[in-house]
Amino acid sequence: MAVDILIGLQWGDEGKGKIVDVLAPTYDIVARFQGGPNAGHTLEFEGTKHVLHQIPSGIFHSHIQNIIGNGVVLDPIVFRTEMQKLQDRGVDAAQNLFISKKASLILPSHKVLDRVSEEALGSGKIGSTLKGIGPTYQDKIGRVGLRIGDILAEDFQDRYNKLVDRHRKTVEFYGQTLELGEQEQAFFEAVDYLRTLKLVDSEYMINEALKNGKRVLAEGAQGSLLDVDFGTYPFVTSSTTLVAGACTGLGVAPRYIGEVYGIFKAYCTRVGSGPFPTELLDEVGDQIRKAGNEFGSTTGRPRRCGWVDLPSLKYSIMLNGVTQLNMMKADVLTEFDTIKVCTHYKLASGEITDQLPHSLDTESIEPIYEELPGWKVDLNQIDTVEALPEAFNNYMTFLEKHLEVPITIASVGPDRKSTLRREKTSV
Repeated sequence: MAVDILIGLQWGDEGKGKIVDVLAPTYDIVARFQGGPNAGHTLEFEGTKHVLHQIPSGIFHSHIQNIIGNGVVLDPIVFRTEMQKLQDRGVDAAQNLFISKKASLILPSHKVLDRVSEEALGSGKIGSTLKGIGPTYQDKIGRVGLRIGDILAEDFQDRYNKLVDRHRKTVEFYGQTLELGEQEQAFFEAVDYLRTLKLVDSEYMINEALKNGKRVLAEGAQGSLLDVDFGTYPFVTSSTTLVAGACTGLGVAPRYIGEVYGIFKAYCTRVGSGPFPTELLDEVGDQIRKAGNEFGSTTGRPRRCGWVDLPSLKYSIMLNGVTQLNMMKADVLTEFDTIKVCTHYKLASGEITDQLPHSLDTESIEPIYEELPGWKVDLNQIDTVEALPEAFNNYMTFLEKHLEVPITIASVGPDRKSTLRREKTSV
């Protein structure tokens, strides 16, 4: 069997959690392969909203094994709180959750490092979530970090102290003092909790499952335009958010990759700093933000909003080898008479292109738009593809023509039931 992969194609917040929840019943395993508590995957069903940060989005299906892969950076404190919330809602996540011994540990001192380094950037700050993600990945690449498997070692406390001393020197370099306080006690209590769970060599677990014909869905976090190599650098996350990250973040060979689901919003959003060519700094942007409730599920920060950007989508589709597109939050655009779609960029040189330049400097790029009629119909009330308004179908057809990949799912509301499946056809 193959590993199917679900990827965000924009700057994150595309709605990946909902789609994993929708697709999950047909899979045996759902596995997270990168990122950490900076992710916020929102699922809504039976009138209740659930936000997952580190736990895979298949956790609400009791027949599915959920794996936190080696490419993930795990905050034990956040993780324990997340598990308790699930327990309070009647979900015994510990029964079908497996954690890679090779996943990296986020220490309280990593979060302090994140804050002081972001502060030092001043006006050039990245817009970090301050969850300790970047410093943890830095330690991983620097070969000094701690991993889940280390908590089983007799000398774990010594290893922890050694790394914290290293962090203390860095914090002092920035002219500050490393104060951990109650966070350190909470960390060790959470580590004790982690020791009671299923800590595994997940690469063997996944490959054995594939050998036995099991179906695996790999769940990415953030979005392709935040990839550390191909995103809008330096305003990116610290991991590989592309399909390639599933191979290294789970220990799966490229030849086992099957379907690639590319998730995007019918418009576009971004949190934090960095270029955003189609950003709307007017009442239209405010209208989209209000209609879409565009505030970060992890940070609560208001998201920047704009029209859908086809050059960036084509770029993400190319890098990931997307085979199916899932369009999210189409219902948010219901109230607009006309909807704009950016099809090309006009560069400072006057060149017209549908490719992303090396520097996506918003000031030197003018988006070129085409306008399409809006549908002015409450899509949230529609439960079949056949009942969709013609203008909405025309919008999807327009996108498919430019993106050259079929849209097989259209989300028309937050609940898992508000998900319309379309036939996969050649474009």
